Amino acid sequence: MSAEQPESGAKSDEWALSADSRRPLPDVIADKLSTQISNGEYAVGDRLPTEPELANRMGVARSSLRTALQRLQIQGFVEVKRGLGWYVRSTNTSPAEEPLAGLGTHRYRPADLLEMRIALETTAASMAALRAEPGELDEIAKLSAKHQEASHTDKHELLRTDEAFHGAIIRASHNELFEQSYQSLEPQLRDFRWHSYANREVHNRSVNDHNQIVWFLRRGDQAGARAAMTTHLLGLYLDLGPEAAATLNTYAGDGDEPEWHRNG
Repeated sequence: MSAEQPESGAKSDEWALSADSRRPLPDVIADKLSTQISNGEYAVGDRLPTEPELANRMGVARSSLRTALQRLQIQGFVEVKRGLGWYVRSTNTSPAEEPLAGLGTHRYRPADLLEMRIALETTAASMAALRAEPGELDEIAKLSAKHQEASHTDKHELLRTDEAFHGAIIRASHNELFEQSYQSLEPQLRDFRWHSYANREVHNRSVNDHNQIVWFLRRGDQAGARAAMTTHLLGLYLDLGPEAAATLNTYAGDGDEPEWHRNG
């Protein structure tokens, strides 16, 4: 199902994953874990096996496993206790318990999702240029490099590194509500991101855009970071074709804000 290999040993039949190459591997892992939790194999308060043990049982890399656990954390199934591991938080999470639950319970048009993403991430990039610590900037640059190094044929890795890069910028904005909003929005964007990487040009464009964003963030240039993020996300938005009912200018000088314009 994936080129990823476990750190050691072989996967257990009990933990075998469904073979679905059309879906990102972390989604398949998250489904397996959430099913086991919902079926009562783990009770509220139980500690899950360690990450290396889970990765070994499923026959996957720890990076994909950790991404899956983080997604279950967003959904309210698990929580992490620093230095102790992952614990079951709920065995039957209802939408009302999730942050910004409406985003997780309603299926939105891709254009709506991308317009929301543009509004959120362009502001977050500007705030990250102002607030990011040196270590956070180094991490963002490192994640940009990992995305660049990913093979254009490995959509699992392309998606993982892209999500990690954008998530790091959101965190560097130091706005908790931005982060919760992004975490609620991200799962609905995943299928669109996944299918977009069928086009090699999308990866090449993404790499160039990420490097530009890092350049402005390192210089603390709020307007530049906002403009670079706008350019990056607008490319994805316009790929929707007729569904993209508007366009956005990407120039952002001192005191200027990007403006939407109707198409046609």
